[in-house]
Amino acid sequence: MSVKQNKVNPALLGMFTAITVVLQLLSYAIKIGTFNLSLVLIPIVLAAVLYGPKYGAVLGAVFGVVVTLASAFGLDAGGNVLFQSAPILTSLVCILKGAFAGLFAGLIATPLKNKNIYLAVMLAAIIAPVTNTGLFVVSMFIFFKDTLTVWAGGTDIVYYAIVGLVGINFIIELIINIALSPAVLRVTKAVQKIVK
Repeated sequence: MSVKQNKVNPALLGMFTAITVVLQLLSYAIKIGTFNLSLVLIPIVLAAVLYGPKYGAVLGAVFGVVVTLASAFGLDAGGNVLFQSAPILTSLVCILKGAFAGLFAGLIATPLKNKNIYLAVMLAAIIAPVTNTGLFVVSMFIFFKDTLTVWAGGTDIVYYAIVGLVGINFIIELIINIALSPAVLRVTKAVQKIVK
């Protein structure tokens, strides 16, 4: 399926922004064990694919701002611990990991979207959570190693990071992103035709 360069529609971009905020806030109510299930990367991926890396990065940064505020106000318990110990650093990590997730999703999708938009969406749906989670884990080792050590409670911190921080939650989010992003793309393309 060939796709022309999509002109950025402010109404659709506003819709993606609102959906990003709402999905992130809803994630604090949807739990798998002790972890929040997040669907927020889906609108970020779609904006990155449809409108390019810059818009993916902007929506990713919006996601990061919401995570920062949720951490500051205690909606995210682990984020709150990090925010209390280093608020500026925590804010930067949250915003940058989200922005890079959207940016990289757009960068991987851009050369592919005119050849096969669904392949572009699926690859973007893989790279976004990998980037978001990967940067979080790397940041924990670089900036918050003492906190990570405490959270690990005597177990090996690498094992804890892989199993405890990433674990099942990441796998479920990855599968959901890969499965739902192409479906939501079809709905978005239908809405684009109506809004035009």
